[in-house]
Amino acid sequence: MIGRSEAGLAERRLLAERRRIGAMPWVLAIMVFLTVLAAAAGLALASSAGALSGRMDQRVTIQIVEADPALRNAQAEAVVKAARQVSGVATVRRVPDEELARLVEPWLGPAEQALPRPALIDVDLARPDALTPLRHKVRAAAPAARVDAQGRWLAPLGTLIRTLRALALGIVLLTAGATAACVVLAARAALDTHGETIGVLHLLGATDRQIALLFQRRIAGDALIGAAIGFAGGMSVLLLLGARMQALGSELIGSVALSGTAAAALLLVPVGAALLATAVARLTIERALGRIL
Repeated sequence: MIGRSEAGLAERRLLAERRRIGAMPWVLAIMVFLTVLAAAAGLALASSAGALSGRMDQRVTIQIVEADPALRNAQAEAVVKAARQVSGVATVRRVPDEELARLVEPWLGPAEQALPRPALIDVDLARPDALTPLRHKVRAAAPAARVDAQGRWLAPLGTLIRTLRALALGIVLLTAGATAACVVLAARAALDTHGETIGVLHLLGATDRQIALLFQRRIAGDALIGAAIGFAGGMSVLLLLGARMQALGSELIGSVALSGTAAAALLLVPVGAALLATAVARLTIERALGRIL
């Protein structure tokens, strides 16, 4: 059996050639960088899909189209009063005319002031089953009123979000597989480079487990360096994108954001990449050494 001093000397000899970072850490950094972005996208889409679905399924817009302003206001007041009497309705709010004017001004310009505008009423439901009685009450108060459940219009968006979430998961799995393949190639290259050293260590009595441990430490160090670089780059991009999205001030875009728990979960990406690289390197080296003897 080889002693500890001889094993340490052999390890230093193997590591002495690694005076600068090779290609594998940078490849792993790219893989971790892409994995962080894909995982962040998947987590953000998952949380936003739930929040958006819950929010939109319980939000209703009532529209009253009437050319006569006096009749329109009377119907709007009647609808507001009727909606507040429905069990399961949380809030009822009539959109002010000034707010409507600001919403349509970018498309119609100041001249739209001469055009009649519909009365809009926003309703938030405490539970989804309140929609049917709300429709009955509104139609009784204003037969020409139009009740639109926003969840119906956003159903295609929900489908798109679920598709993108599945795509993000697929990218994470592909990058994990690519990372494992890169580690296998790096481990085999290291064995080919140090074939003579391995033979000497075998003559000195070193076991396959001891030799595999030397290479495993070397590859694990490269994996940790690459994972740290890739994670730092990925988080920097995410912070920049988050600041840009917040600056837009859009409720829809702002809902696609990472929660604190999801952001903390991203720490598992570099840790998982390092553990995966170490495990794959150990398995590859032990199998290769077994074929040598």
